Amino acid sequence: MQQVKAIDNHTSSNSGDFLKSVQLFGECTDKEVDLLLEGHILERCTKGKMLFVSGDNAERYYVIKNGWVKIFRETLDGAQAIIDILTEGHTFGETSIFEENTYPYSAEVVEPSEILSLSLRKLRYLIENNPKFALSMLSSMARYRRQQDTEIEHRSLQNAPQRIGCFILRLMPNQNEAKGRPITIHLPYDKTLIASRLGMQPETFSRALSKLKDATGINIKGSTLEIQSIDPLIDFSCSACTSEFPCKDLGCKSCV
Repeated sequence: MQQVKAIDNHTSSNSGDFLKSVQLFGECTDKEVDLLLEGHILERCTKGKMLFVSGDNAERYYVIKNGWVKIFRETLDGAQAIIDILTEGHTFGETSIFEENTYPYSAEVVEPSEILSLSLRKLRYLIENNPKFALSMLSSMARYRRQQDTEIEHRSLQNAPQRIGCFILRLMPNQNEAKGRPITIHLPYDKTLIASRLGMQPETFSRALSKLKDATGINIKGSTLEIQSIDPLIDFSCSACTSEFPCKDLGCKSCV
């Protein structure tokens, strides 16, 4: 059985500091943050925990403090169509306010995570009474839409090895300082899930990863990637893209 452990209320001040570190809530006043945190729950969730299912009545939305959450829909035959894999600082479930208060997708924890659960009613109140925050939320939705548009472009223009290379580049801890030095990267979740996230079958992913290794010289040891220089990876992956590294549309780790 998956477990969820609620963290005691004395962590409210820490939750407030964390919430203000999230871009969407960065300009909220202390009073507004206190409003958003009314009735909040900070949970430690184990891998496999379902947070909600598409079509469920929506009363809460979520912000990831650490860990990874899979956003997906199911086809009529039961297959999963992965929309996104989200990590620290990402908010999800909030757009159900505009979806007749139902969740438009399902959400499952894919690695042990700490997740802040907040009231949609409080969020709606803030949107209705603070035009500046409403504009901030529209900007957040626009950024995410731009990210999705870029990924559609990648699936049209990049081959499978290039898409994997792009994914690896977005894992760089500091893209602007990554050039000119060896880097070791640990894949954040299992390769089957990465394959689905990039729109390919596991066997395609394995073949494409081997081709990427041959083309760029990266060393692969299980879930660990050793890269002596990212320049070959940039040249290989970004040649079939309208953006340059570092990619402003897709960002870094927080967008993979």
